[in-house]
Parts: sequence; C-alpha cells; structure tokens
Amino acid sequence: MFRTTLKSINSHKRRLFGTCTAVVLGIAFLAGTLVLGDTLRSGFSNLFTEANAGTDALVRNETEIGVDDFAQRGVLDAALVEEIRAVDGVAAAEPQIEVSGQIVGADGDPLGGNGPPTLAGNWIENPELNPYDLAEGRAPEGPGEVVIDRRSAEDGDLHVGDTTTVRVPEPLDVTIVGIATFGSADSAGPMTWAAFETGYAQEALMAQPGTVTSVVVAAEDGVSQEELVRRIAGVLPDGTEALTGAELTAEQEEQIESDFLGFMEQFLLVFAGVALLVATFSIYNTFSILVAQRTRESALLRALGASRRQVLTSTVAEAALVGLVASAIGIGAGLGVASGLLGLFDAMGFDMPTDGLRIDGGTIVASLVVGLVVTLLASLAPAVKASRVAPLAALRDVAVDRSGASLARGIAGVLLTGVGAVMTVGGTAGDGSMQLTGLGALLTVIGVVLLGPVVARPAASVLGRLLTVRRSMSGVLARRNAMRNPRRTAGTASALMVGVAVVTLFTVVAASIKASIDDVVSEQFAGDLVIESDNWSGAGLDPRLAGEVGELPEIDQATGFGIVPITVDGDDSFADAVEPATLDAMLDLDVSEGSLAEMTDRQVAVSAEFAEDRGLVVGDPVTVAYADGASEELTVGAVFDRDELMDEVLIPKEAWAPHATGGRVGDMVVLMTVADGVSLDEAQRAVQPVADRLGAPEVQDREEYVDAVAGEVDQMLTVVYALLIMAIVIAVMGIANTLSLSVHERTRELGLLRAVGQTRRQLRKMVRGESVVVALFGAAGGLALGSFLGWALFRAISASEGLGTFTVPTGQLAVVLVLGGLVGVIAAVRPARRAARLDVLQAIAAD
Repeated sequence: MFRTTLKSINSHKRRLFGTCTAVVLGIAFLAGTLVLGDTLRSGFSNLFTEANAGTDALVRNETEIGVDDFAQRGVLDAALVEEIRAVDGVAAAEPQIEVSGQIVGADGDPLGGNGPPTLAGNWIENPELNPYDLAEGRAPEGPGEVVIDRRSAEDGDLHVGDTTTVRVPEPLDVTIVGIATFGSADSAGPMTWAAFETGYAQEALMAQPGTVTSVVVAAEDGVSQEELVRRIAGVLPDGTEALTGAELTAEQEEQIESDFLGFMEQFLLVFAGVALLVATFSIYNTFSILVAQRTRESALLRALGASRRQVLTSTVAEAALVGLVASAIGIGAGLGVASGLLGLFDAMGFDMPTDGLRIDGGTIVASLVVGLVVTLLASLAPAVKASRVAPLAALRDVAVDRSGASLARGIAGVLLTGVGAVMTVGGTAGDGSMQLTGLGALLTVIGVVLLGPVVARPAASVLGRLLTVRRSMSGVLARRNAMRNPRRTAGTASALMVGVAVVTLFTVVAASIKASIDDVVSEQFAGDLVIESDNWSGAGLDPRLAGEVGELPEIDQATGFGIVPITVDGDDSFADAVEPATLDAMLDLDVSEGSLAEMTDRQVAVSAEFAEDRGLVVGDPVTVAYADGASEELTVGAVFDRDELMDEVLIPKEAWAPHATGGRVGDMVVLMTVADGVSLDEAQRAVQPVADRLGAPEVQDREEYVDAVAGEVDQMLTVVYALLIMAIVIAVMGIANTLSLSVHERTRELGLLRAVGQTRRQLRKMVRGESVVVALFGAAGGLALGSFLGWALFRAISASEGLGTFTVPTGQLAVVLVLGGLVGVIAAVRPARRAARLDVLQAIAAD
C-alpha cells in the first residue's frame, strides 16, 4: 500500500501542485511572522544588552503612574549623583537625562516618530556608561550644541556644523557638533537621539530645574551587580530604587514585548490564520475531487483485498506527505516573507535592530505541525469517503462526484448560523462584548460554510442567468455546470468567500469609523481651525502656541490641551490637561452636571461613565496623585456625557503644571475660533507664521482636520489589504485548481461537446463562465457575511468607545464584487486553455 500511495502521488503530481502551493503560501506567512518575531526579539535583546553593557546599576525614582504610552516616572535630585559616587565599590556614576525630543531635518520635516520614540537627553562623558560612540566631530560643550545619531543625520541630510532645530516641545535652535553611532549600529533601532551638554540639558529639557531622570553606575572590579545595588541602596532616599544592569535589560525586553513585538506578532498571525483557513478549503476541494476521480481505483483495491483501513491510511498518508513537503517549502519561503516585512519596516522609517534573520527550532516545529494538521484535517473527510467505496464500484462508471448537501448538513448549518448570529448581535448590546461577538462571528462563518452546498444550486442558477442573457449556449452550459455539483461549487467559493468577508469587514468598520469621526467633529467642535501634533513622537506642540495665536486679531479664542498621566483615587489613568473655560467655548461635551466654564484649578471634570463607575457626583472629593510623588484632594467640578474627543478626566493646566516631571509637557492639539468678519483663509495665513516659528505643523480647517484623522484609518486599511492579498491569491489558486481537476474529470464530456460542433473559443468561454459564477457566488457571500460581521464589530466597538455612525461603503463594496468576478476570469485562464487543447478523439476515448 505504501508503494501504491507513492505511485498515486506521482501520477497526480500536477493535480497536487495547487494544493501544495496553497499550503506553502499559508505556512510561508505563518513561518515568516514567527521568524520576524524571533529576529526582532533577538535584535532588541542584543540592542539592550549592548546599551547596558557598561551599566552595572541604574538608580531611578520608583514612582511611575499613567497607562501604556502615557506612563511617566518621577525624577531624581541631581545632587544624588555625588552621594552615589562616594559609595564604596562605585567606579563611576553619571546623571542621565532622557525625555521626548524630535530632530528636524534639513528640509524642515521632523525625523522619526509614528510609534518609535524620539529622544533627547545629555551626552554622558564616561565612555563606559555611554552606549553611543562619536563617529564624527566632538562632544557637546556648551548651550545649543548637540550630538545626533548617524541614521538621523543621514535621513535628515544633516552634517557636523549644520544648524537645525530640536523640538522638546519648544523648538531649540542647535548646532550639530558631533554624529554618534550606537555601538556598531547607526542608531538604537528605530529611535532618534539628540544629546546635549548635561548642564544645558537640565536647563532646557527638564520641567524641574536641578533634576535628572536617572543615574547610571559602573562597579569597581570584583564588585558584582547585586552587591553594588545593595551598597547603593544604603544612601538612596525614600521613593528611589536601584536595579542591576541585568534587571534593567530584562525589564526593557519585557516592555518591548508587551508594547510592540507581542501586538505585532498577534496582528500578523491573524492574517496568517486567514490564509491557512482559505488554504484549507483548497486542500479539501482537491482531495475531494481526487477521491471522486479515483473511485474505481479505490474499488479495485478493495476488490483485490485491501481493507477500508488500508485505503483510508493510503489517502491520509498521501495528504500527510503533501503537507510535510509543502510545509518544509513554506518554511523556506517564510524566510523571504520575514525579509520582505523587515524591508517594509525599513521603507516606513522603522529601522529595526537585527543581526540577520533568526529561525528557532520552535518556529520550524510549529510550522511543520500546523501545515501537517491543516492538510490532514482538510483531507480527512475525503479519505473516509474513499475508504467506504464498495468493491462492486469498480464495475461501474462512478468517477464524477455529483454529491449535494445532506439534510443533516443543512440542519447543522442553520443551527450554527442562527446561534452564531444571535451571539454576534448579543455582543453589541449594552456596553458591548468583543469576546461574545468574536465567538458568534466564528460560529456564523462555520454555519455559512456548512450551508454553502444548500444555497449553491439556487445561487448559481440566479448568478448564471447573467451568462444566458444573450442566449449563448456556452453560457447555458457554464450555468448548468456550476449548478450540478453544489458541494464542489460551495467548497470552491468558500475560500474566496472567507477572503472577501475579511476584506469587507475591515472596509465597513473603517468607513464607519471615518463617518463617526466626521459626525463627532461636526456635532462637538464649535471652532474653525486646528493644529494637531503630527508625526506622533511624544514631544507635542510648544505650550506657548495657543497663547500666541490667541492674541492674533484674526483669532477670537484659542485653547490647547495635552495628555498627562495621573492616578485618580489610586487607579492609574491619564487625563487631558486643559483650560476649562476656553475649552467649554470650543467643544460641546454635553455637560450634564456642574460647569466647565466655572471650574477652578482645584477641580476636575469627569465623563459620565467614569463618574458612574466610581459613584461620583459634582462636589465629591477625589484624590489625584502625580509622578513627582505628590497627591492632593480635588473635587468634581463637572460631569460630561460626550467623551469621544476627550479623555475620561479633564484636569486644569494650573493644577497639573506644578507636578510635571521629566521633560517639558506640550499640547497635542490647539483649537481656534476665527474672529467675526475674518475668513478662514485670512485666519490660516495669520496663524501659520506663528506655527512655523514655534515648530508646529500646518494649520487645518475642520474639513482638513477630519480628512487627516480619517487618513490614518486609510493607512491602516492599506496595510490590512496588503496582508490579505495572500489569502485572495490562495483563493484564486483554489478556484483554478478545482477547475483544472474538473476539466480532467470531464475529459470525455468535453470531447463529446467538441465532437458535436463546439468550438475551442466556445469551450474556453464555457469554462470561464463557470469560474465567474463560482467566484461571484463566493464574492457575494463574502460581501453579505463581511457586512454583517463588520456591523457587529463596529457596534461592539462603539458600545465601549462611543462611536455611533454605521455606514456601508457601497461604492467600495461594488468594486470588491467586480474584482470577485475578475478573480473568476483570472482563475479560469489556464484551465480553459487546457480544456480547449484537448484532442477530440483521445478525449472521447478517455476512461
């Protein structure tokens, strides 16, 4: 039986090629994602190890508050450096300053950002404790002198002796006196770095004079890191902690895993899963047709004495061998995928720290196991069917599989679809439940796939009428071919349906988010102009900007606000630091209790949901704590219902400012209203010079602001579409493979058609028509399923995020449907050509 299996694979190698390719592509995406994760983890680990190579201990403030990217740590008194230097066993101790700061290139555009940090700080004189090495020029010695990393210098076309600007967020006019490398690399991964002389850095970068963010310490020979930390701890004041260099490295690795690597890998694995799911349909179809074509072969084996178990084992072994070979090739292709993703990161300006691709044993094992399991699961049902062939079937012509949908399958499909739909809709109620919606969506997809053969015949009949409008016999035959085997039609279309459904889901959600943004801004923003911090880096806008533009005669009012970390009654949170009175005139937050305009600097405003969760009403006290270790009791001055544009807590700038630590705090947005009698163009022309002088981006009107925010959604959608291309390619290959096998299966039928007068052109048209019907069936089903799931996902999101405008982008979805039909035409090119080249006499004689 083993030799028989090998001969079977050899005799059907062309037909199995499409199946192998589907598995290869799916595993390539999976393996590429895992290899990328392994590579970046290794790269960042080496980066942090190199950065901390000379650091045996780090001293810092132990107070850290806030959430995620808006967390902030307290600072240290610079005088602590001398006390640490005096500790027995300390070879060197240097102050370290590290805050947000963005370098401006020679063309005036800021460098970096959009995720990776842009940092500014001090140049550490001790080379053992400084991870940067001077490659050109010298170290900074006075005010306004700066050393930048070499990658920033190259990207910004900056050189030693050039003058430029560093935004911190105030624009600092600086002269570049040196260019540094991070060890052997041009920079510390995707980060940018600007280093000043320590005294000037304390004055220009720190919110509180005489402070530093941390102290780096080197040990004398013979003193371990643990012993050094123990000795240093004796001189540290309360609220200060010391970490070993090893602990610091481990903490940084854990942070990059939770903040970036883990999310990126999970995001890519979702699309790898979609690709593998689509590949599963292709594998199932291929083996179903092969089993149907080999019915007589299986019957002959049974007649010669082979048991059902041997026939089953033979088919499963064939699938296993295909799965293993395809998975192995997929792992090799995955290296190319990982390399391509790294190149994409580099093109987007995210130069990741890597020392070449790294592939771990776990990645190889996981890819092989997934590929094997997917192939075996997809081939199991056809294998069981092959084992049930009766020996007498060898005497009959039973090669063509005309199976339809069983009653049990139909009932199961209806039940699963119904239960899934109910759960999906249930997840949109109340505060929303993404978990319930997700589980319901999964059950709905499974139910729809099961129902495919039930609706395939009537759907193919309706869609096929498009081919019979001109009473073309080729169109009539194409329609009937699509109708006569509903299970095969549904199975072939299901691969495309899943891909189109995912594309539709993201398209609908993105369109709804953009419509919600437009509605929210229209309903709540009473202003006319906006300046928003672009190229997200954390530096923000110069806090002087709102005040200076507000003094222009063309501007009636201006207000700025930024995001700041706090704790409220012991819970980490982040708030918007605002000027309540001017904000109230600019935004309609639907204040239900109290008044924003009458708030004092001893009060906060909270959202209705925040107040309800904590049982707060106007006048209630709340304890607010800051990163500098201070805490104070403020009262609730207002409760607002609309929090789409603002965070759940608003705190007056006057209350926050005395407690700012680390770098200077800038605004993220400045809102303006135009004075009476002044046009928007006049106001923009008046504001732009002030914005340019203070390092701010272009001034936008309401429509431009909405378009800019919506543009970020479009960018994300472009990435999603690019990742889904592989799933669509696999679906196209699945249709092409099924058609090729079907052409082989219907060799005698096609020969008879040619014998009775059908031309090659008509035959090609018939095969293309059948493919188009199948593709349109899959695309239409995907549009319907994706629109429903997109609605549910958006409602679940809006229940928690406050978005409320659902929209169906009919134009974009119409394009998706047309592309679905085009997929059918493309997939049919090779099968149609092959069918037209059949020799008539050989085809008639084929058995």
